[in-house]
Amino acid sequence: MTVRRFPLVILLAGAGLVIAVAGAGWCAGLRVNMTPSYPRGLWRIEMLDREAAAGDLVFVCPPHTAEFERAFDRGYIRRGLCAGGLSPLIKTVVAIGGQQVNVANRVSIDGRPLPDSEVRHADAARRPLTPFAGGVVPAGELYLHSDFAGSYDSHYFGPIPSSGVLGLARPVFTFGP
Repeated sequence: MTVRRFPLVILLAGAGLVIAVAGAGWCAGLRVNMTPSYPRGLWRIEMLDREAAAGDLVFVCPPHTAEFERAFDRGYIRRGLCAGGLSPLIKTVVAIGGQQVNVANRVSIDGRPLPDSEVRHADAARRPLTPFAGGVVPAGELYLHSDFAGSYDSHYFGPIPSSGVLGLARPVFTFGP
């Protein structure tokens, strides 16, 4: 091997190692969260062997709808490996099928106010946001929430199918609020 090729071999070997480690992490259910809705860092998808319940922190694939394409266009969500090419969301399940969601200045579930659920009518770029109208969560769907004030959650897109749940979200190495 010539002296000129040695750095290229090292570079290719290093790139191969990074790709192998990333692939192994992906297969092991590891994901990186860089959004402010939950602490940034490394998270793990933990198998969920039951239906998602209120209080569960989950990874969920958003459905492939015009609403989520608009959310992508506005920068609320990123590209990923879910249907429609979107990335999974990390959210807390706050209501399941059959529960009543009321949306006014804040959200209430079955008549109980949901903490940190103030409804915004514009995003940080002053673009209009249309809140979910409220109602009974249909069977097989989930109403999702994040305590982060600027979170894009069911306040705006409403309940989504529980079939999109990938599993419970567990922090591995996170930082920030």
